[in-house]
Amino acid sequence: MLQVNEIRNEREKIEEGLKKRNIQDLNFLDEIISWDDVRKSTQYELDNILAKSNQLSREIGELYKNGKTEDVNVLRAESAELKNQTKTLQEKLNETKTKIEQLLFEVPNPVHRSVPAGKGESENIIIKSVGEPTENDLLPHWELAKKYDLIDFELGTKITGAGFPVYKGKGAKLQRALIQYFLDKNTAAGYTEVQVPILVNEASARGTGQLPDKEAQMYEVPLDGFYLIPTAEVPVTNIYRDEILEEKDLPVLLTGYTPCFRREAGSYGKDVRGLNRLHQFDKVEIVRIEKPENSYEALENMKNHVEEILNELGFTYRILHLCGGDTGFASASTFDFEVWSSAQAKWLEVSSVSNFEVFQANRLKLRYKTGKGTELCHTLNGSSLALPRILASLLEHYQTEDGIAIPAVLHPYCGFQSIEN
Repeated sequence: MLQVNEIRNEREKIEEGLKKRNIQDLNFLDEIISWDDVRKSTQYELDNILAKSNQLSREIGELYKNGKTEDVNVLRAESAELKNQTKTLQEKLNETKTKIEQLLFEVPNPVHRSVPAGKGESENIIIKSVGEPTENDLLPHWELAKKYDLIDFELGTKITGAGFPVYKGKGAKLQRALIQYFLDKNTAAGYTEVQVPILVNEASARGTGQLPDKEAQMYEVPLDGFYLIPTAEVPVTNIYRDEILEEKDLPVLLTGYTPCFRREAGSYGKDVRGLNRLHQFDKVEIVRIEKPENSYEALENMKNHVEEILNELGFTYRILHLCGGDTGFASASTFDFEVWSSAQAKWLEVSSVSNFEVFQANRLKLRYKTGKGTELCHTLNGSSLALPRILASLLEHYQTEDGIAIPAVLHPYCGFQSIEN
């Protein structure tokens, strides 16, 4: 969430970042400033009346001491009127603050100056490509999953509905192996593992920017006011909501595995077959809390970390810097990782790493102490990694005439080197 002072003091920078998102009508910024002018004038008037009220209280006390009760009654009437004015102004101030907050919650994060301009995913910039995409007469992962009895999509539909697969036998073991491998890679890189709830309250969803932007994509538990998490980013980052950290404790590096839940409203067609798009899926996440001056170096570090994992798995992949029109609501800069599926002849997104700068921290009230007071932290997160498309890519990429070979890096984790009939 933007701060009003940012809009006042860094207007040109904010407008540039929003225009890269293809937001051309920026009148809402003037509306926010206008409401803040009302807030400031109301606060000024309220402070003056409170000062008068305090002065009257002192005068009434003095009159009582001197036995001038008749004069007290006159001042009491004046004091009562001031209290009525105070109440009216306080209500107006609260309403104004609420209006400003509502407006600010609707404004996306202005993207960083390094983010390329563009309207949508076709204008994302490929910054690196490893391996050569090929198209072969291979089985897609949903056919491989059925052939080797690894994943039962129909059973998941019976139990719950489409998009809730059941992993079986070596399919379940391979899924568990990937999760453990990802966590071990992350902890070896300095991330502390945490296990967090998969249900969050509204404050947590608002804190990381899922609300009010993504209500339609989240599963809600209305009786209790909870939401099923779309990513571990939400509960992990909210560990530090309403916290003031010591400067010496930064950076904070956390990793966690969770099931994730997304309604994926509007998704349909061939792109949702098999593991391509699910309502429930597993994901390992990395989260960083950084000092502002270090956050873009941290983003580069996260990008390199995810790339190392993809290299160890032996995939053909590419890294994209998302253009303004394709960058998520809360992000200032995002890099996507895509793995090539030879069987489907297309790229599958398997990770995003993003820097949110102060956008989430302002919502979370997450600060750190400096020599001059406190300052908002920068928050970052990334998939390291999302399981469904990694598993799909692994099955397709490593299929042979005799079965499916398992990458050597996973042998210690899954206990087998191949999947065969």
